[in-house]
Amino acid sequence: MDRPSIRQLECLVAVSEHGSFRKAATALGISQPALSAQVQAVEGLLGVQVFERDRRSVLVTPAGEDIVGRAREALVAIDGVHDAARRRGEPLVGPLRLGVIPTVAPYWLPALLPSVRSRFPRLELILREDQTARLLAQLTAGQLDAAMVAIPVPGDLTTAAIARESFVLAARRGSQIVKKRGRINERDLDQETVLLLEDGHCLRDQALAVCERGGAVESMEVRATSLPTLVQMVAGGLGVTLLPEAAADALVQSRGPIEVAAFADPVPGRTLGLAWRTSSARLREFRMLAETMSGAADSFLQKLRR
Repeated sequence: MDRPSIRQLECLVAVSEHGSFRKAATALGISQPALSAQVQAVEGLLGVQVFERDRRSVLVTPAGEDIVGRAREALVAIDGVHDAARRRGEPLVGPLRLGVIPTVAPYWLPALLPSVRSRFPRLELILREDQTARLLAQLTAGQLDAAMVAIPVPGDLTTAAIARESFVLAARRGSQIVKKRGRINERDLDQETVLLLEDGHCLRDQALAVCERGGAVESMEVRATSLPTLVQMVAGGLGVTLLPEAAADALVQSRGPIEVAAFADPVPGRTLGLAWRTSSARLREFRMLAETMSGAADSFLQKLRR
């Protein structure tokens, strides 16, 4: 029985992901006529129309949705064959597509990547920054190999812890809540106006849980798109917020308009970890990567907390 080629499967997936023959051709590094010919050939081979197209748009047909999904699964399996062969030699060699959430990437990667590069000099990290839900969807679909996120996470994924990061309170300098000596308690947040990130950031949910336990009131008028924006809102006197300690170290100046205060035990925080598909054939490699990151994270946190 004639089967679609790997290239034909790649073309189907690329057109589906980009919603455009032109953009898909550019992503694959081939001409648009060549891409169209590959798609037409596989549609003829399967006897199914995968795409509806006109001059303005490309839509996946109902039958095409199933075919594209299976094509994506097949490509993941084919990558697994290549990975299995590669693991016979040196581990973590070649490209690895790593997703990282925005509240981690700029604050943690500079501390972790030098150790990763030192231990695995032939590893080629391809980084993609996005919110947790989208990263997990891309990971499940085979578009990413692993993701650095706050764990636990839903789905058929395996995780390994990298670091436990504490939260600190950030408030405008001179605010009553940071005037007290020593560490604060969650109950000190009672009736404070708390600023949080917009929906979609897992940090929002984690910080919101702490604030609700302390009786804080979330500001419904402003929600930030990033941690730097959140810090500027606090500096403007719009409220207080919770920051991960790595971000606080990077964003809060020692003599600037914002002060930070540490929490008393039990200190609220989050666990950062590496996640990958449970079905992946690269279990050993991902655990090695997580262990390397964890060692670098320990050193990084020790410096932060001095």
